[in-house]
Amino acid sequence: MFAATAIDTKDKPAFYKELAAQLKALLEGEGDSVANAANTAALIYQMVPDLNWAGFYFLASEDELVLGPFQGKPACVRIAVGKGVCGKAIELDMSMLVKDVNEFPGHIACDADSRSELVVLLRDAEGAFGVLDLDSPLPGRFDKEDQAGIEKLAAIYVAACEFEDDDGH
Repeated sequence: MFAATAIDTKDKPAFYKELAAQLKALLEGEGDSVANAANTAALIYQMVPDLNWAGFYFLASEDELVLGPFQGKPACVRIAVGKGVCGKAIELDMSMLVKDVNEFPGHIACDADSRSELVVLLRDAEGAFGVLDLDSPLPGRFDKEDQAGIEKLAAIYVAACEFEDDDGH
């Protein structure tokens, strides 16, 4: 049985290094992408301070993301590629760090309490197939250290999964 252990959050690189070790332990031996997404979202939501949402969106087609496992309030189910922070991250093929979502053109307000957002791409050999999305009620909550740490967690998730559909996603 896995049990998350408290991590000091004052040193972000050390925090994310320990969180990565805990995520690897949590996902070890499990290849199911849905189960792993659920546990990844739960661990991040439990351990990363000042979040009000943590979860996944997966490409259902080249034009649309669909909600996956998450922690937090109910969320938007479908997001068009190019729309909102998640859709823009897919369109631009890059992670997105938004200090104030109210200043982001086209932001989709699934939760009016969200003020900052960090979206990192999920990539495999075929390219991006989804995003890991974090929201916070605090403006400016995320920085480059958070982005680097969450990108590492996303890579651990991808490496742990055994994707089984025809196009490798």
